Amino acid sequence: MFQVIILLLWLITAQSVAENPLAKPSCRERCGNISIPYPFGIGSNCSFDSTFAVTCNDSFKPPKPFIDSINLEVLQISLNESTVKVNNPVITSNCPGRADGQYVDLRETPFWFSETYNRFTAMGCDNLALVVSESYILTGCMSICSIYLSPSLNETAGCNGINCSQTRIPYGLEFFNVSLRSIDPNNNQDGCKYAFMVDKQWFSDKDIFNVFNVSNTEYVPAVLNWTLNWDYYNEVTCNTSGSLCGDNAYCSVNHTKCFCLEGYEGNPYLSSGCRDIDECSEDLHRCEEFCENIPGSNKCFCSDGYLSLGHSCLKLPNNGNSRTKVIIASTFSGVGVLLLLICTWWLYREVNRRKEAKLKEKFFKRNGGLLLQQQLSSDQDNLETTKLFTSKELEKATDNFNANRILGQGGQGTVYKGMLTDGRIIAIKKSKALDEGKLEQFINEVVILSQINQRNVVKLFGCCLETEVPMLVYEFIPNGTLFQYIHDQNDEFPLTWDLRLRIATEIAGALFYLHSAASIAIYHRDIKSANILLDEKFRAKISDFGISRSISVDKTHLTTAVHGTLGYLDPEYFQSNQFTEKSDVYSFGVVLVELLTGKMPILSGKSNEGGSLTTYFLLTMKENRLYDILDARVVKEGRKEEILAFANIAKRCLYLNGSRRPTMKEVVMELDEIRMSNGATGTVKQSYNNVEYATEYYDLAGPWEAASTSTGSFYRAMDIEPLLLDKSSSSL
Repeated sequence: MFQVIILLLWLITAQSVAENPLAKPSCRERCGNISIPYPFGIGSNCSFDSTFAVTCNDSFKPPKPFIDSINLEVLQISLNESTVKVNNPVITSNCPGRADGQYVDLRETPFWFSETYNRFTAMGCDNLALVVSESYILTGCMSICSIYLSPSLNETAGCNGINCSQTRIPYGLEFFNVSLRSIDPNNNQDGCKYAFMVDKQWFSDKDIFNVFNVSNTEYVPAVLNWTLNWDYYNEVTCNTSGSLCGDNAYCSVNHTKCFCLEGYEGNPYLSSGCRDIDECSEDLHRCEEFCENIPGSNKCFCSDGYLSLGHSCLKLPNNGNSRTKVIIASTFSGVGVLLLLICTWWLYREVNRRKEAKLKEKFFKRNGGLLLQQQLSSDQDNLETTKLFTSKELEKATDNFNANRILGQGGQGTVYKGMLTDGRIIAIKKSKALDEGKLEQFINEVVILSQINQRNVVKLFGCCLETEVPMLVYEFIPNGTLFQYIHDQNDEFPLTWDLRLRIATEIAGALFYLHSAASIAIYHRDIKSANILLDEKFRAKISDFGISRSISVDKTHLTTAVHGTLGYLDPEYFQSNQFTEKSDVYSFGVVLVELLTGKMPILSGKSNEGGSLTTYFLLTMKENRLYDILDARVVKEGRKEEILAFANIAKRCLYLNGSRRPTMKEVVMELDEIRMSNGATGTVKQSYNNVEYATEYYDLAGPWEAASTSTGSFYRAMDIEPLLLDKSSSSL
């Protein structure tokens, strides 16, 4: 009897496999516990091409599959999402018994690391892990070990910077090197350091103690995206002869992915891979009486004396007259159709109106509208000046978000140029998506900017919360960012010494206003050249207040998780987690050094004497060779005493001890003295008036977008996430 049951189970399984094949005919469908669907394949002529070929290593128990083109073990393959989960090597440095530097090269293959599922992770004490592609830094994170916590508490602190740190990765990453070094360049500690690309779900599935015990872990799971249209010289799409998709399947997603039609299931890449689903089976049967399966769907029937209405059966009068039954059935059908036609036109607009209203209300609540109203209602002036725009107003202002109105695009969204009915020119920041973690930053930026009225701070007109993603409405600033202007100079619009002095003075004046003149002191927390916009007269405008904070007069600092941009971050803030107004002063000092030197905040190549621009600058000041690092135009146009005074201000702003740094009021006064000695009039030369910069630019999602049009990928991807990802923050 037992043997008969086993035989029946085998026959059922064999029939299921035959009905829904995964691999090509006569090809192996599984390796151990892993299914290998086409376009992947085990054996000769079983895969789409050689890059999808899989070898099943039977020496393991159970056997393990490996992709030949990248030599990584397969853990799972998904056809619907076009992903493959693999075992990815852990990269180590100075670890006993472990070889340093194991890298995965996905170039010349159809695979790349999924930016959706993966996180770059660093572990170990005093560990600065940087992801480098060729000569560019793509992203990075750092982990430290707290001296106040026991080793066991260091491990259970979570992956938030204590012994473990994570960050997102840029789109389309195929190859990278990892640089593992000490956070402090002067620190000679060479402890064991780890870094790896890992599926973010791994941290949820694993026990926290097992996660941190990476010393015995050689591989972690990572997710790769794949596409059949990867070879530039052999492009394949669904429109070419010999379609990619099989029977009962369709092509989508840029004509390179296949899906089974509704009512079918299986492998859409095989010629007969999509098989009809039996909707009349016991699990799917919805008919009240009889069901007939048809390709892609089913039909319902009723016994004599009943009328079939959808899935239900309606009992007819029992008078034995079939003609009467037909008349009754026809009458029911005719009346139903007539009523449907009469009611449809009347209900259509009302249903759509209510649906649209409920959807807008849902979006308004989800996007923090109630919280924003509560924040703004405390100040009636703010409520009047900060407008909640409707989606129809913004659609009209941008001609239904016409592509011709696009000012800039990035990984997080698009900025459109528009004009309101009152004639004001505006810039509308429309995000692709806004997760709950960044909603607080969105609301915070609206509230902060609503309290500011200063000529050198970008003006926020309002926002729109009734769409799927919220939109911010700013004044239109035409001439890009200071980052572009410094690092992509041209002869047509030169960055003169007078203009540098004026821009520095305007930024300092705006920060002085935020720190001391505003009704409530405001710490910006992310001052950098990429967040300084330039208007039509090249006046500086500070932007991006997403992580800014207000602080009452009786408080001297904020205690927060470390947020900021690599190269501009105050070392004292990083060590103490206490952000003061002098932390903004430090970041401003880095901008001053950028204006003096024309160099990136993080140096690379032969110029990297101190590891960062600030270290290199302070070293040249100490060794009395400042002119070795200055921009050529500064040397040509600036007087020596002016340059030295400007450099000394930057030097004092960069003191490691925050109490020794000047206040922004002192900085403004000293910069004004330099400008007065220079004879500046406070206006730009006539040649700059009413001229728009060649590239109109707005910051879409953070500092990595600032160089997307002209300076390569170095800054585009370096600052994808804050150094330590912790959304909590509170003031003392």
